[in-house]
Amino acid sequence: MSAMRSRLLTTWREVTLARHLLLAVLALVAVVAVVESTSEFRNLQLASMAGLGIAAGGLTVLTGLNGQISLGHGALMAIGAYTTALLLPDREASTPLVVVMLLAVLATTAVGVVVGLAAARLHGPYLAGATLALAVAVPGIALYFKETLGGEQGLRVSLPEIPGWIADAAFFVTGSDLTRSSYVAYLAWVTLVVVFVLLANLSRSRVGRRWRAVRDDDVAAELAGIDLGRARVSAFVVSAAAAGAGGAVLALTVRLAAPSGFTLTVSLTLLAAVVLGGLGSLAGALVGAGLLTFLPGVVTDAGTGAGLTDIQAAELAPLVYGVVMVLVVLLAPSGLAGLVRSAVLRVRSRRTPPEPPVETPAPSPDPSPSTTTSKGTSP
Repeated sequence: MSAMRSRLLTTWREVTLARHLLLAVLALVAVVAVVESTSEFRNLQLASMAGLGIAAGGLTVLTGLNGQISLGHGALMAIGAYTTALLLPDREASTPLVVVMLLAVLATTAVGVVVGLAAARLHGPYLAGATLALAVAVPGIALYFKETLGGEQGLRVSLPEIPGWIADAAFFVTGSDLTRSSYVAYLAWVTLVVVFVLLANLSRSRVGRRWRAVRDDDVAAELAGIDLGRARVSAFVVSAAAAGAGGAVLALTVRLAAPSGFTLTVSLTLLAAVVLGGLGSLAGALVGAGLLTFLPGVVTDAGTGAGLTDIQAAELAPLVYGVVMVLVVLLAPSGLAGLVRSAVLRVRSRRTPPEPPVETPAPSPDPSPSTTTSKGTSP
């Protein structure tokens, strides 16, 4: 019975696409339950979490699977956000919202191709330095072209009217009218689920195995016939596309694309989220994005309730976040997702009964020398 169960589990794990699609459906059901039970403000926070989670998911693919460190994902998110803002200047914009987001992803992908080709021979701290220059330079472009990109004030993003068929479908499923904040939250989390399904299947494919081979040992990967430059460029392009989708979601959430929203701090924050959640884990990237979104508010409210001023409570949030970061690095080097995975494996190993030892038949004894000698010398 246990052998049949393990065989079924192995077969189910091998059906990657079906497993990921089932998880996506369950995730969407959970999203509907959470969005319908929270306030308008929490819905916008959930949408922000989804935008950061999308970008963090792309970064964990780049850093966790391919071993490249990027400090410029905040700039890539800015490209997706500004593309969205340019295509949605007012509510009368005729471009469908799905097309706007796809164009934002394509624009960021094009930039990712250029940057990836330029940095194809770089890895480690050299790639981090190159992407750091990108993170510093991109916000300045909006200041230089202030007539088109709005300068320091940025560009306003106008959310189009909710399509009638979406409002009717939401009312049929939830039994309540769809508000604009709920619409943004649903849009953000559907985008996150789609991106994560694509990233999960890609990481399990032959391309993902090449990324891991380059990460583990680039010399051995090159001897095995893997083009190192192509593998690194493809990983960077996929990660840039995810960052563009995350930037578009954030622009729709805050209704603004400004240089102050995509500084170097955003890039460092995304990298911290990936480290906190666990390198190479999409679930860990989402957990890290959740900590980035909700932990500062929780700490600020706790500090205010403890008698601190608003300024002191606001300054307490980065301190607590840094302490959490240090504790995770010391106590769980593989991140929060790795800690949960290890706990699950320990529980599963305790519940699984040990297999009985296989008894091997004893070897037959060799004929004795005396018998052989007597047989050989007998007449």
